[in-house]
Amino acid sequence: MNLYDYFENTEGTGVLATADSNGNVDVAIYARPHITDEKTAAFIMNERLSYQNITSNPKAAYLFLEDAPGYNGKRLYLTKIKEDSDNELIDSMKRRIKKYKETDSKKHLVYFNIDRIRELIGE
Repeated sequence: MNLYDYFENTEGTGVLATADSNGNVDVAIYARPHITDEKTAAFIMNERLSYQNITSNPKAAYLFLEDAPGYNGKRLYLTKIKEDSDNELIDSMKRRIKKYKETDSKKHLVYFNIDRIRELIGE
């Protein structure tokens, strides 16, 4: 299964780890990435700490734990390559129906090069 199909069809929990330019680390729950091609992933990001970190340090890591018995999933090692703030584009990429109150925070579609992919456990 390619990465696009994997993230479109696999339910689970994702965690994005970022750090600022001083190395101060943050982790946050994040939805599944949008895979735009075999080497590019995009996340919709609000202007919060993870986004602030990525503007000063382009490196990040994303851990995805599948909703299934055992410890199955992926680890993606990422480098920011560009971003887009087009609200229509961002709205078109949202996967879920609004269950929660939307924030007034400006949103960005942040694209990352996928530098490395590892299974959740092992290698």
